[in-house]
Amino acid sequence: MKRETVDLPELRAELMTEGLDAADLKPDPLVQLEEWLAFAADMGVYNANAMALATADIEGAPSVRNVLYRGLVDGGVVFHTNRESQKGVELISNPRAEAMFSWLALERQVRLRGEVETAPDEVSDAYWDSRPRGSQVAALASDQSRPVPDREWLERRAAALDAAHERRDIPRPDHWGGFVLRPERVEFWQGREHRLHDRLVYIRRAGQWEIVRRAP
Repeated sequence: MKRETVDLPELRAELMTEGLDAADLKPDPLVQLEEWLAFAADMGVYNANAMALATADIEGAPSVRNVLYRGLVDGGVVFHTNRESQKGVELISNPRAEAMFSWLALERQVRLRGEVETAPDEVSDAYWDSRPRGSQVAALASDQSRPVPDREWLERRAAALDAAHERRDIPRPDHWGGFVLRPERVEFWQGREHRLHDRLVYIRRAGQWEIVRRAP
């Protein structure tokens, strides 16, 4: 339950004093991630479910941007995007990625690395249907990552597509949908005084999670 008043500097200091030990963590890193996510949201952290997603093209050139975490599917972290965008093309041609949640107000972050695959159609459809109509129209109007003449052109295109679908549902475009990042390594980081931070890393070996402490 969200506290009625939260003094984030005081809370951050409390978390830094308490630190993080392997005994504090759940056996499954995704269960632990959900717990930290819920805590950050309850503390009022803005866009607590935002995560930086790093991808690379087939030549290894990296790119990074923020996406929104949208839950778990079969042991993986789900996010949605235009699959013809830069990140979509990179994930399809080089299906590995790293994501990072960063809650600086709490001196906490989580990193996940692993293989990526497209989400099942039913997952993408369910999320698409839950989106506000304006977001659906924007997804249709935007050829993500491609040049556009100007802002007005984009707004005119969105208005035309909205009018074209007046009084009817907007179906999910074939090129838009979810991806699932299935982590093989998950690191939980808790800030501590004097930069002697706690870094506890889950590593998946032979189907089992092992927790290793790393130097800060």
